[in-house]
Formats: sequence, C-alpha cells, structure tokens
Amino acid sequence: MPTGTGAFTSTFDVAELALYAFFLFFLGLVFYLRREDKREGYPLESDRTDRTNRVQVQGFPFPPGPKKFRLFHEPDELLDRRERDLTGILAPAERWPGAPFVPLGDPMQDGVGSASYAQRSDVPDLTFDEQLPKIVPLRVATSYYLAPEDPDPRGMEVVGADGIVAGTVSDVWIDRSETFIRLLEVDVAPFLGVPQRHVLVPTQLVRIDVRRRRVTVKSTLARQIAAAPTVKNPDQITLLEEDRIAGYFAGGHLYATPKRLGPVL
Repeated sequence: MPTGTGAFTSTFDVAELALYAFFLFFLGLVFYLRREDKREGYPLESDRTDRTNRVQVQGFPFPPGPKKFRLFHEPDELLDRRERDLTGILAPAERWPGAPFVPLGDPMQDGVGSASYAQRSDVPDLTFDEQLPKIVPLRVATSYYLAPEDPDPRGMEVVGADGIVAGTVSDVWIDRSETFIRLLEVDVAPFLGVPQRHVLVPTQLVRIDVRRRRVTVKSTLARQIAAAPTVKNPDQITLLEEDRIAGYFAGGHLYATPKRLGPVL
C-alpha cells in the first residue's frame, strides 16, 4: 500500500471522481424536481377508456405522494381530503377526446364551473388573539358598530338582477379581524314560493343605493337569492360555507340567465 504525501489519491483520478459525483447529484436533482412538478395535475385523466376504468397517465418518474400541511384550525382528517365526485353533475359536451364539460343540472346549486368552491374546513375561521369566530353578525359582535358616515343597509330592500325584490336586509356580518362588512343577512320574501329563511350575500357583489334604500345584486335573480346556500349555525359561518356562498353568487355572473352563457358580441 502506498504511503506518504498524496498516497490516498495516487491510485485514482480525483477530478474524474468529482465529475461522476456531480453527474449523480445532477441526475438526482432532475429526478426530484421532475417529481415535484407533478404534484399538480397528475395523474392525468384519459378519455381513452370509460370512467370506471380510466388509464393512469403519469409518465416517468411517477408523481410523489400528497403533501400534507398541518394547520392550526383544521382537523387531521382533512389531510386526506379528496376532490369532489362530480359524477352525474358534469358531462362532456362532445364525444371527441378533450371536450369541455358542461353542467347537467343547476351549476350554481351544484357548485361547478364559475360557481365552484374549494373543499375547505367545515369549521369557523378564528381570530388570532381571542380565538373567536371571525365572521359573525353584529347581533353577536356587540362591541362593533357601523360608522355613522357609512350607509346602514339594515332594513333596505334587496333586489335581484331582474328588478324583483328578494327580501330585506336584517343584519350585517362583520369580520372581527379586518373590521369591515363581509356579508349581508337577507330575510327572503315569502312570496317567492320558498319557506321563510335567511340567506347571506357577499358585500363585494352588491350595490347599496342610500337614496332609494335599496341593495342590488346584479349577479343573481331574486329567486336565486332566495335559493342561496345557507349556514348551519345562524350566528357563525364556516370556511366551507363561506367559500360555497361566494362561489354561488359569483357564478351567477355566468349562470343566472341563459343569455349570459353566450358570447358578448
């Protein structure tokens, strides 16, 4: 065995070893990055087989397992959440591969297309300091009030895009953390053929006319306001309910009437 200065490197080429090590490192890096960029959209759904026996198009390398984030307000069972099953709700518009899907029923009630919503936690969002439900009506957040210089929508009529009165604003829901109005609570008019109920309308989609004491919702018709999704607890809203209500009213910009589905020109 060679001894002395440089004896360890006298039997092989150090530069060649470094080159091979770099090649192996770079190959592993490419493999890792190629797997990571498959976290969204893979495995692909193929139109080559029927829905009950779809081909798993994932290529090489195969996609990694789902990444799970443990959040403070979310239960552990949501770590294994799956996409919504839209069987019977959507169908291809044509028979050719890659055809767009069209709703089979009421897309606003089904929550598809532009009315889609995320599978968020079905628990209320909480404030950081006191751990209280963040979005609540003023009847619950008694320490909050509407600024005198701002319009008070309570008692105003709520009108849909068809000009029909859908109900009356009974309360406003505020965000305790951001300190502004998030939702309007509407008592639905009984003459619309639906039971007496309360629905929530996002304030970002309404126009308040102080002079006429009217709140207009341009995205939906009066009957659609009356049929909007509700909350299970009358004094708080969960993350899932908030997203579904927002998707419902936003989807009305496209689905409220058949004319809105066509081209502008």
